[in-house]
Amino acid sequence: MASAVAVSQEEKPHDCKTTKSEGENETPTQSKEVVGPQEVIKHPLQNKWALWFFKNDKSKSWADNLRIITSFDTVEDFWALFNHIQCASKLQSGCDYSLFKDGIKPMWEDGKNKAGGRWLVNLGRPKPQDVDRFWLESLLFLIGESCDDESELVNGGVINVRSKGNKIAVWTGNYKKEEGIMKIGRGFKEVLHLPPKTLISYEAHADTMSKTGSVAKSRYVV
Repeated sequence: MASAVAVSQEEKPHDCKTTKSEGENETPTQSKEVVGPQEVIKHPLQNKWALWFFKNDKSKSWADNLRIITSFDTVEDFWALFNHIQCASKLQSGCDYSLFKDGIKPMWEDGKNKAGGRWLVNLGRPKPQDVDRFWLESLLFLIGESCDDESELVNGGVINVRSKGNKIAVWTGNYKKEEGIMKIGRGFKEVLHLPPKTLISYEAHADTMSKTGSVAKSRYVV
């Protein structure tokens, strides 16, 4: 299987698309160029991934605000998608992008997520180019299966765009598998190039769902 991280050194993403008007859907555009299948050599990923989009429309239920954009299972299809959707920094406040392994929904209640948790990074309000860099590095961390055997624990990742500050997270399965969870956390922190003194915490979804304040307790810290 090809490493998306390695390919990323050769394929540079295009400039972000311009911001769309209020209410217009942020979806990938279709390429007008048609290439014969014999001319294309694609590099398969270890897993098939699905990109989801959430827009906070208060007239709809949470589940109705969440929709799948598309799925992909090759390096080339990832870049085709990434280069043709709106950048995370240009999303309206209240919107999310989520990238999860195919078959896993980006919600706590999904069977693969229920016993898991997330490594959470509070980004605050960084420059737009930094938001996009953090998200791209997170995507490459996910699809590149950067944690070897522990990558089986990785379910996906989410970026939340909010007026009070953006958040980015990697979601995992079983939070009790401490060794694997810690390796994923260290790898995630490394690819984001966070300073050594910056600590990121891991929250179990069960704790997040039952929290009484604004912050869930930290199970692990790196």
